[in-house]
Amino acid sequence: MSQKARSACIGFLVAAIAFGAALPVAGRQRQAPAPPNVTLALAGGRILDGYGGRPIENGVILVAGDRIAAVGPASEVSVPAGVPVIATEGMTVMPGLFDMHVHIHLVGHGDYRRWDALYGDRAAREVMPVAAKQLLMAGVTSARDLGAELGPILEVKRRIARGEIPGPRLFVSGPFIQHAPYEDYETDLRWGVSGADDARLKVQRLIDAGVDVIKLIDQDRMTEEEVGAVVRTAHAAGRPVVAHAHRMEEIRVGLRHGVDNFEHTGLGTAPGYPEDILAALRERNNGLWWTPTISPLYVMRHTGEIFPERLDDPRWREGMPAAMAEEVRRSLDHIPGLPYYALFPSRIPLLPSKFRQIRETGVQLLIGTDAGIPSMFHGDATWREMALWVELGVPPMQVIQAATLWPARFFRAEADLGVIAAGRYADIIAVRGDPLSDMRVMRDVEVVIQGGARVK
Repeated sequence: MSQKARSACIGFLVAAIAFGAALPVAGRQRQAPAPPNVTLALAGGRILDGYGGRPIENGVILVAGDRIAAVGPASEVSVPAGVPVIATEGMTVMPGLFDMHVHIHLVGHGDYRRWDALYGDRAAREVMPVAAKQLLMAGVTSARDLGAELGPILEVKRRIARGEIPGPRLFVSGPFIQHAPYEDYETDLRWGVSGADDARLKVQRLIDAGVDVIKLIDQDRMTEEEVGAVVRTAHAAGRPVVAHAHRMEEIRVGLRHGVDNFEHTGLGTAPGYPEDILAALRERNNGLWWTPTISPLYVMRHTGEIFPERLDDPRWREGMPAAMAEEVRRSLDHIPGLPYYALFPSRIPLLPSKFRQIRETGVQLLIGTDAGIPSMFHGDATWREMALWVELGVPPMQVIQAATLWPARFFRAEADLGVIAAGRYADIIAVRGDPLSDMRVMRDVEVVIQGGARVK
């Protein structure tokens, strides 16, 4: 080989080596540079981002202020030096949960009339902060309160938003709208309407006050004009309407008038949903929502018949003044004597098939618990509902999405909430173990991040 040829060959080899050094090593990916202003990192665990795809193993989440800056496997996302790190090895990390049906003016007491007499005028100061903190410590970083007096619930929502008290981001309805209140003592919680004009005025009053959603109950006992006025007024202001679905005619009326979200399954006496309702649900399933709240009857029976020792668990008392906790405990001394209990023998056996019927229509289901009603404590209601869905055949990933992604989409808030992705609020929880194989691990949420700050 000539000297000239030898020199050319050597030059080619040097260039090739230099080019090869610039390529990633086979089977490895180069780490992207960390985004600026990172304030917190979670590293080492499995990440379920809320979208339902494959989990991210050995994942890293970077937080900058109150938002997520980056998320991905450790091979792609590096933690900047000096940033505080929450180690999540052995844990599953996911978006903070939504509970789409709570009542934070209640904390599980067995007698609504007595509770209102004792705490009705003290709810915003003494009751709601307790319930809100219990929800947050259970991993519920956002919640929809579907029934409370208007002034107190808005006051607590604003106090949470200002960071004055801990609690989930609240979406609220304020009082129920119905034709006439059941009881005089509940008129601040239930607004009766008389005619379409009165319905429009009262719904507009709620909207002007700042509610996020309108709630109807007993719409089958209202006139068609009243129900139509409620829904049209709410929709004109961009507010969704949720409605009770205990009775078949409640559902039919709601469907006729374009209700967005039905609540509850199983308290009605019918053995199943008739075909006309199922057909209407199938027809409207793209954009129709249902919050089944199937666990309360199971939880009340469990507490009253199977494991009364649950009432001696100190966790449901967390944050409660001693007198409040004792009042709640005494009210549940004889759960089989509560009015709800008479419904159990005929209705619990029907719940699995009715739940299956709703699922098969294709409507989008949302996790909600009715937390606050007798024996449904805010600190453990949400995981119990999630675990029961799995027992009744819902794939675990779908259950998690029903408590994360889909509630955010219901509120058109996916740009901020419901998933772990860059740009979203850093509302993140972590549990030890794998909820995809055992949803009961959700009962012990070890890490709660809300708006980029660790609160648990």
